Amino acid sequence: MDRNRIRGVLALTAAAGLLLTGCGAGDSGRSKADNSTYPTGRPAPDYNNGNGTGEGEQKNNDENPESREFAPAPDYLSTFALDVDTASYGYARRTLAEGRLPDPSTVRPEEFVNSFRQDYDRPDGNGFSVTVDGARTADENWSLLRVGLATRPAAESGERAPAALTFVIDISGSMAEPGRLDLAKESLDVMTDRLRDDDSVAIVTFSDEAERVLPMTRLGGNREEIHEAIATLEPTDSTNLGAGVETGYETAVEGLREGATNRVVLVSDALANTGDTDPDTILERIASERREHGITLFGVGVGSDYGDALMERLADRGDGHTAYVSTSDEAHELFCEDLPRNIDLTARDAKAQIAFDPATVSDFRLIGYDNREVADEDFRDDSVDGGEVGPGHTVTALYAVHTRPGAEGHLATANVRWLDPASRAPHEESGRLETGSLRPSVWAASPRFQVTATAAYLADALRGGASSWEPLPGRTSLAQLAERAERLATRTEDREVRDLAAAIRAAGGLTPQG
Repeated sequence: MDRNRIRGVLALTAAAGLLLTGCGAGDSGRSKADNSTYPTGRPAPDYNNGNGTGEGEQKNNDENPESREFAPAPDYLSTFALDVDTASYGYARRTLAEGRLPDPSTVRPEEFVNSFRQDYDRPDGNGFSVTVDGARTADENWSLLRVGLATRPAAESGERAPAALTFVIDISGSMAEPGRLDLAKESLDVMTDRLRDDDSVAIVTFSDEAERVLPMTRLGGNREEIHEAIATLEPTDSTNLGAGVETGYETAVEGLREGATNRVVLVSDALANTGDTDPDTILERIASERREHGITLFGVGVGSDYGDALMERLADRGDGHTAYVSTSDEAHELFCEDLPRNIDLTARDAKAQIAFDPATVSDFRLIGYDNREVADEDFRDDSVDGGEVGPGHTVTALYAVHTRPGAEGHLATANVRWLDPASRAPHEESGRLETGSLRPSVWAASPRFQVTATAAYLADALRGGASSWEPLPGRTSLAQLAERAERLATRTEDREVRDLAAAIRAAGGLTPQG
């Protein structure tokens, strides 16, 4: 008997129709790490089949155990680790501007969605606020549901804990391209002048081998020495990323500061081509240092040729996140504004779990977060890795939800669980949504909801054609989507939404559906 079927039978026997757990870990047979398509729908069992067990839907699954259209019934839970990465969108925007379509495997819809400002309420202390809203689409009985999680605003620089930052800088030959090493050096110089005196930095470089250019050094009284170290960075030879990561973490451990935020910042095009190029070996090093010392990783991607998949996996295993920069303005904002302001952590091992109501929901799918799935039963297991989130962040998860015809009442409850970064005490918050609160149209929802949907529809179009891919409900042509984005840019007066409209226009000129 296949694994899906076994779990379905066990759940029906033990829970008598309660929610089945464990499907979030990929029990449908999909590979979490390598799946480059949207998770397919999870049709709910038919609780109106006369026996209240949902066996009708389970029978359908049994007849075709390999089907990606059905999860073991009854399953109304969706569980995932939080993620604030944005690199996928930044890289896609660059490739579109250069007249190229991004590889569909590099398009992660959650990173498109999380690249834009949101309007969620924010909590006063550590942890999250939870906002759940939704809107109906033009496809009958299909809606988009948005789960929004927000942390407290970033504190002023003087209010945060000191930082111990180890910069691991790629100086391989490919970094000579304009917009790579030059951006990093320029930004690090400016950042050095903006960090506090009680912050510390170390610098490690790598090409065919790794070198410690600067040990962990306090900023106060040593800024000139740090500037001189930055000035020595010049591109050379090949890319031994494994050596750079290993030496970077060794340097971070040697310079570990109690009571400070200890972080490795990896700046690279992630095109490993010499030394240890096996991602699993590199990843295990990061994971072990994270577990033992709590050192997080921030990956900064650069370059028109970019090892997106490796950088993203490194950041996931290093309890961190990734961003991508291609211009001087983007680099300055990232290194000089975002990084110093968001050095703190407000939540460790954060996970979300959304429970859909079988009385109103017949089918749902999470848009993105393909490699961030967590087994449903592990939501409250605090030994299971989640995501690390800092102040000033928002995390958005978008769902396509099919409601039962004429159904009214409770639609879904969203829960978020995290550990306090200092005490490691667990906390939870929740929010819920009723069918009566759904807006009649996506394009009649709040401006920020519309921006979220627009970003998701762009990712959907760029990912189209991949194996087992199915379009988002309510999708429209890219030309129409660009017009909506341009109106939103005017309405919100947001430059980033204007850039989104430009990216959609560029995509429309490169795809048949444009």
